[in-house]
Amino acid sequence: MTGLLKLENRMRYVTSRQNSRVRELRAAFHAAAPSTRGEVAVEGVHLLEEAIRSGLKLNTVFFSESARERAHKLLPQLSSQCQALLLPNEVFASAVPTETPQGVAAMVQVKSFTFDDVFAPTPALLVIATGLQDPGNLGTIARSAEAFRATGILLGEGTVSPWNWKAVRASSGSLFRMPAVKVKLADALSDAKSRGVRVLATSSHKGTMIAHVDLSMPIAVIVGNEGGGVPKHVLAQADEIVKIPQSSKVESLNAAIAASVILYEAARQRRS
Repeated sequence: MTGLLKLENRMRYVTSRQNSRVRELRAAFHAAAPSTRGEVAVEGVHLLEEAIRSGLKLNTVFFSESARERAHKLLPQLSSQCQALLLPNEVFASAVPTETPQGVAAMVQVKSFTFDDVFAPTPALLVIATGLQDPGNLGTIARSAEAFRATGILLGEGTVSPWNWKAVRASSGSLFRMPAVKVKLADALSDAKSRGVRVLATSSHKGTMIAHVDLSMPIAVIVGNEGGGVPKHVLAQADEIVKIPQSSKVESLNAAIAASVILYEAARQRRS
């Protein structure tokens, strides 16, 4: 009972939607980018645990009144320097974007990655996204990239932010660890090639079957927009166009699925 009382006493009760930290949480979800302090907003028990597992600093956690039991389980995992706020259910719901919130959210200080980070360790295995607009697809690509030991993701023009809350959720925490860097695509492709990275572009209609391509060497795989695929001017800059064998009854694969299949094949070749 004493331990439970300590946990309850650790949480500060906040009733106003205009509380400064509640407003920051709400704004962070809408901004889909790190704040000036390098913080992003995340929601859900699993993502908070992934942030902790990733060694990230949680500056403030928010619990709804109906999530008290979850708070009791999470608080012992948090640093004593982490501020814990308990909110009425309606105040919590006003600050988070999901329709059926779990009652747990946080402001997390994320890592900042550089362009050089995506090329290590060697041999590099990159995904380059151009015009990828669905945050769920980007999050899924990040999760597959980590699973199949990719070294990083480059985000070209028109690509959704990796800190969009839907992308973070779909990544299941992989975006906390996987280097994802925004770039000017033309410059990034030129730089990658100068580092000995072979640039491959995906196509659903033409190209070399992925099983016949050497994916054990340093490579970067370009994934395009969900509707239009990789633009023609970007295809022209690729060293090779590759395709995934599929039934003729299917017009094309989802962008995240296509990237995942190629990453799996690269991992398979590198293991053997």
